[in-house]
Amino acid sequence: MHTAVLGAGISGLTTAFRLAQAGHRVTLIEASDQLGGLGTFFEHDGRTFEKFYHCMLPSDGPLLALLDDLGLTSDIYWKPTTFAYADQRRIFSLNGALDLLRFSPLSFIDRLRVGLTGLYGRLCSDKGLDDITTAQWLEKWSGRTAFKKFWQPMLEAKFGDRYPTVPALWFWTRFNREKGESKGECKGYIRGGYKRITDTFAIKLKELGVDLRLNTPIAQIDLTSDQRPVITTATGTETFDQMIVTLPWPTFSKIASPALKAAAPQIDWSIDFQAVINHFLFLKRPLQKNYWLATPEPEYPFDGIVETSTLTDESDRGPGRHILYLTKYLHRTDPRFTQPEAEITFSWFAALQKLFPDLKESDIEAQHLFRAPFVEPIYTTGYLNRRPPEVLIPGRLHLATSAQVYPVVTSWNGSVTQANRTLATLPATTPPDPKKTTALLATTLTTAN
Repeated sequence: MHTAVLGAGISGLTTAFRLAQAGHRVTLIEASDQLGGLGTFFEHDGRTFEKFYHCMLPSDGPLLALLDDLGLTSDIYWKPTTFAYADQRRIFSLNGALDLLRFSPLSFIDRLRVGLTGLYGRLCSDKGLDDITTAQWLEKWSGRTAFKKFWQPMLEAKFGDRYPTVPALWFWTRFNREKGESKGECKGYIRGGYKRITDTFAIKLKELGVDLRLNTPIAQIDLTSDQRPVITTATGTETFDQMIVTLPWPTFSKIASPALKAAAPQIDWSIDFQAVINHFLFLKRPLQKNYWLATPEPEYPFDGIVETSTLTDESDRGPGRHILYLTKYLHRTDPRFTQPEAEITFSWFAALQKLFPDLKESDIEAQHLFRAPFVEPIYTTGYLNRRPPEVLIPGRLHLATSAQVYPVVTSWNGSVTQANRTLATLPATTPPDPKKTTALLATTLTTAN
């Protein structure tokens, strides 16, 4: 069968790779000039760097199994990482029970309740959590004061004024992914950066005979009278036996023809997404010791500071070079998303200096600004029922998009997990062996810890 895979992010790359391994004739179509989706890169001083920060967790079994199949396991390295919280221009470490007990922005009783919330979150079942909001769940267990002071600002940082609709299942899954290791947080990176992964994919796909088309935007997806998928591009129309769509959901909704939408009346085409802005800084000195520093107060125009040089080796970033991402989640219709680059970089760096007064402009080697309009679905209670299915038209049109990843955390591992789910619905394909994934995960957890 001639199968089209639309979108060459990690989900599209995984799907094309597995289909080609199974003997399908595969055409992989990507609108941009790079592979990797949110894992795309830019060049600086002879090296490549991700526009949007990435890391792996020891519990990312499906992603790690895929990288093993690509022959990249030996290039992954692991380091312990830490989290901190900024409040009134003071930085508080939050990496265990003792740190929480010292967290003076909350009263002692509220600290205990937040700690018990975390403990209960690790032990409780996820049953029913899709039907209540994160805000309701956290306020119930942590109390109103702790929720308003501690949890609500971080939810607003992720979803803005839409945070009240986010299901508790989203929080439960995310919390357990980040905090599930009893020996402390640990994250992984790959030598050569994430471009190493996409470059390896490109080689493997070429070896398997995949027709890889970059710089090919799709104007419309339609159906023939016998429901075979058709795409329209600048060069004309093309019909395929079957298609797997991995595009961002708002993009897919925009280019799906009326006939296609009519053929799938059960689909919720209105699922919306949050955007993100990343202010990328090359610094000549380290800023602080934590991988992630939450900055939820209104005086900071960014939501967090991600210092990836606490994770990456100098061989990947350059001697004496430190990397900082200032990140802000917001909706693409927010005026701040289209604010001129010079205004953002100036105001954000000025805000950063409020927290780090000794930071000077002379400490900057270089800086860049990157924006992405579709990063995270805006979840609502009952999202499990809204989530698009893997099969849109049996044997013809299947989906593996980030709108379907929930309740798994939106990440490269989440996208690979979704790709595997979709592959399981296709004829004549064999998804990865779960036993192999489980065995590799056990080995990775042991190595990382």
